[in-house]
Amino acid sequence: MLYRFQIDFSDIDRGVYESLDFRVAQHPSETHPYLLSRVLAYCLAYQEGLEFTPGGLGDPEAPALRKMGNHNSIDLWIEIGNPSARKLHKATKAAKEVRVFTYKNPDVLLNEIKNNEVHRANELRIAAFDLKFLEILSEKLEKNNRWTLLAHQGQMNLTIGEDTFTSEIQNVGL
Repeated sequence: MLYRFQIDFSDIDRGVYESLDFRVAQHPSETHPYLLSRVLAYCLAYQEGLEFTPGGLGDPEAPALRKMGNHNSIDLWIEIGNPSARKLHKATKAAKEVRVFTYKNPDVLLNEIKNNEVHRANELRIAAFDLKFLEILSEKLEKNNRWTLLAHQGQMNLTIGEDTFTSEIQNVGL
């Protein structure tokens, strides 16, 4: 399934104000919370050049999102869910910055990182979404989505039509 998102995005803390218009293909094995986490991660980490990785879930070695740098380097590598320590180790060796946006229990991810060798683990930026929030958004998901997203001080307000939904973006530290 291919979804279109037109999102008026404001991140007050970073001073980012963009009208985003993009399409996201949902892999047959992909759940709505995973898909919506990818969409929200794209917005919350938005910068010029950020892209959904072409292989998507079909390439388990690739990030969910990335921003390429000079000479084919990776400036930003973004994972969704609770990636393995092995994959995070690879990511932190390959990219300047690695971020994880999870909708799962972040304690499981933190234990995985702490109990395994992950290069530059202390530099990982991990944010957790509320699964109930994503489930509510799942019910509102349409083929064409027009949203307004405001991020400020660890909270997001998402407006779809006349309805506004609020949720915390939990920053998780090692």
